[in-house]
Amino acid sequence: MDSQKEALQRIITTLANKNEELHNFIETLSHLLAGVQGNSSQVVSDLEEEFDTLFAILEEAKESMTNTIKQEQARKSHELQNQLTQSTNALESAEELLEFANHALDIKDEEEFAKAAKQIKDRVTMAPAFRLTMKPKATDNMTHLMVDFSQERQLLQGLRFLPVPRAPEIEVQDCMVVDNAVTVVWRMPVEDSKIDHYILEYRKTNHEGLPRVKDERCWELVDNIKNTEYTLTGLKFDSKFMNIRVRACNKAAAGDYSDPVTLETRAFNFDFDSSSSHLNLKVEEGSVEWDPQGGKGLDSKVKGKENKGSGTPSPKRGSTTRSPAPRGGRDRFTGESYTVLGDTSIDSGQHYWEVKALKDCKSYSVGVAYKNLGKFDQLGKTNTTWCIHVNNWLQNSFAAKHNNKAKSLDMPVPERIGLYCDLDGGQLSFYNAESKQLLHSFKTKFTQPVVPAFMVWCGGLSLSTGLQVPSAVKSFQKTENGLAGSNSSLNSMAH
Repeated sequence: MDSQKEALQRIITTLANKNEELHNFIETLSHLLAGVQGNSSQVVSDLEEEFDTLFAILEEAKESMTNTIKQEQARKSHELQNQLTQSTNALESAEELLEFANHALDIKDEEEFAKAAKQIKDRVTMAPAFRLTMKPKATDNMTHLMVDFSQERQLLQGLRFLPVPRAPEIEVQDCMVVDNAVTVVWRMPVEDSKIDHYILEYRKTNHEGLPRVKDERCWELVDNIKNTEYTLTGLKFDSKFMNIRVRACNKAAAGDYSDPVTLETRAFNFDFDSSSSHLNLKVEEGSVEWDPQGGKGLDSKVKGKENKGSGTPSPKRGSTTRSPAPRGGRDRFTGESYTVLGDTSIDSGQHYWEVKALKDCKSYSVGVAYKNLGKFDQLGKTNTTWCIHVNNWLQNSFAAKHNNKAKSLDMPVPERIGLYCDLDGGQLSFYNAESKQLLHSFKTKFTQPVVPAFMVWCGGLSLSTGLQVPSAVKSFQKTENGLAGSNSSLNSMAH
């Protein structure tokens, strides 16, 4: 019976997964169908606009060239008409003179004939007919304004849709996810010399496998990539995966997206657990600050859960979906245990986060602790806490602390401290977050899950999570087998 139930349960799980996969696929198909309809209308509109533009250019060219022909016609007509008028007038004058000369031949009187002959000679000398050029100033040839649109006609007849670039192919085996950066490598399926640039889109997601149409996050875009490789840097890995897709563009058209790939981007994400904070600590998202007014005006008897709504300016108690620490409440830490814990425990694996002290912070500690830390316990003073302590008040000190023993660290306090916790390997290491210089390592055997732990007095801390274990830290861990002897006095006390 039990085996049959287990078998049935496996079948149910398989069917549920397949149903979810089909549902996602149906949403994808519906989205594509709507996209085809919308995009088709858009390209038809664009095509009409392009043809209207082409028609307008042709009309403008036609009008301009017609005006040129009319201007040439008017110029030639004007010149020929002037010549025609002048020639007509000259002809009338010449005909009159010819008639006068013919009459002169009939004159019998010698003196009168000589006078007429001289008059004809003078008139001939001044006659317009002998001063006119007999060459037309213009021809009737208009062939210099003829056109040959055979090439253009051939071009128009060859109008086709633009050659759209092929979809790139992402080389998954060459893609890298390291140091909170994602390097994406792709190639074109066939060589295309017309490619001008590429567009990369990425989206954070908590779903493995193919991207979903309905996801909680939008695609982000990187444009004008000239090479077939790109690195997204400075990312916060606050999701389990990242969807990636790429498309190629030439001068006029963008091609289809590549088949999307999903890369894993897991990292340790947590925040301060406001329900565990000391009354004198004010917890905001990603930061904690000392608040000297936080516990004033409260009677010790009502410092528990019954003092809600007292109006006291206590630290913000934000809600979280993660489980609060055991014994959570406003009396989780009290006295001089100015402590706040992280809201997510470390049960296994390797994790990394960074802490930065706010300006003029007088005293703070960062490390890890078992979740059963006592309400009066201070970090580093019990055998269930491991930390680095920084004191900038009265006498400066920088030390690693565990089980009420301290080891002074002879180095400058970095601006940001990186914490590396390998629960399975039993190691807690502190680094200069910028240079990745090792500050101190605890070697121990953790017998319980641990939580990030913080102490603040007169100042504040800011928290950076969603970080992968840096490659420099991984490399250091591989080359270091064991810890320096100078640390043994503290490591031997670890529990």
